[in-house]
Amino acid sequence: MSFIESPERAELRAAVAGLAGKYGQEYFRECAREGRKTDELWREAGELGFIGVNLPEEYGGGGAGMYELSIVMEEIAAAGTGLLMLVVSPAICGNVIARFGTDEQKQRWLPGLADGSITMAFGITEPDAGSNSHHITTTARRDGSDWILNGRKIYISGVDQAQAVLIVGRTTDAKTGNLKPSLFIVPTDTPNFEYKQIDMELQNPEKQFLLYLDDVRLPSDALVGSEDAALSQLFAGLNPERIMGAASAIGMGRFALGKAVEYVTDRTVWKTPIGAHQAIAHPLAQGKIELEMAKLMMQKAATLYDAGDDWGAAEPANMAKYAAAEACVKIVDHAVHSLGGNGLTTEYGLAPMLSLARIARIAPVSREMILNFVSQTSLGLPKSY
Repeated sequence: MSFIESPERAELRAAVAGLAGKYGQEYFRECAREGRKTDELWREAGELGFIGVNLPEEYGGGGAGMYELSIVMEEIAAAGTGLLMLVVSPAICGNVIARFGTDEQKQRWLPGLADGSITMAFGITEPDAGSNSHHITTTARRDGSDWILNGRKIYISGVDQAQAVLIVGRTTDAKTGNLKPSLFIVPTDTPNFEYKQIDMELQNPEKQFLLYLDDVRLPSDALVGSEDAALSQLFAGLNPERIMGAASAIGMGRFALGKAVEYVTDRTVWKTPIGAHQAIAHPLAQGKIELEMAKLMMQKAATLYDAGDDWGAAEPANMAKYAAAEACVKIVDHAVHSLGGNGLTTEYGLAPMLSLARIARIAPVSREMILNFVSQTSLGLPKSY
């Protein structure tokens, strides 16, 4: 891992920043207010090869990795135009299908995921399971050569703009009778698959949904990979999810920090810019330091993942997501406070970030579950649950 980005990565970062800056936060907020999707930005990002930069070249992707996709996510979020579906569609679903899908599944889904013409959501969280993904109750049973899925999912992002959902279900182990996780591609127009939007106090064009699967019949080729390897396959999707969550939080934090620095540099009270006062300057400087440290951990996680080390990437991916979320929440709060009353106005656009930043602490995995992971896996402490 180099601490100096290659010319290709630097060029990618600059190109994505240029695209995202052309749209900006006002476009994002306008889409949210009007109930529109950020289709124009998504479409152009796909046409330029940004969305599928991590996917194999033979299927229309850029042939790069999670490091490059995290650059795309960070720079788009840093312009105030965070695209949540970047976390889900190319990072989780794209990586899982690219690594474990059949040739037919790759041909069917990857070209569209790469150019953005196909969006895929990811369904793992359930109303009664929460963070305990080992106890999800969505089941899949054989019926001849078909699969029958039954269950519920909650807080599933972007289902209304997706052509399919990668569902985590559980099948019965023929030897033990125990349930084990498996992954299924469910097109959103499949009979008996329904979804309902969840009302959220968030200014975001991308919405959250409840999913209902009642005797959803799928062909045999809906199963992704092996029934016996779903946990390792989940790592292939969940590590990128955490890396992208970190990239989103870092970008969001950069955006808020930039707004605050610009304001406190210009805002003058008693003949001195308020940014000269340590009470204002030090929290912003601390936020800059914490964002940069989180970014280094994110880059380590992406580097290990791209080297094929799923287990080695798990610790830094979780740590990066935790550190980025904590830094983002703090810097957004400091930014709003630095602007005083202006921090709560529509004009400056920081107030909606108070709630958006909290997502980074909660999703895709809570800060407490990351602390559990580090306690048990990194430190070897006994489980508390």
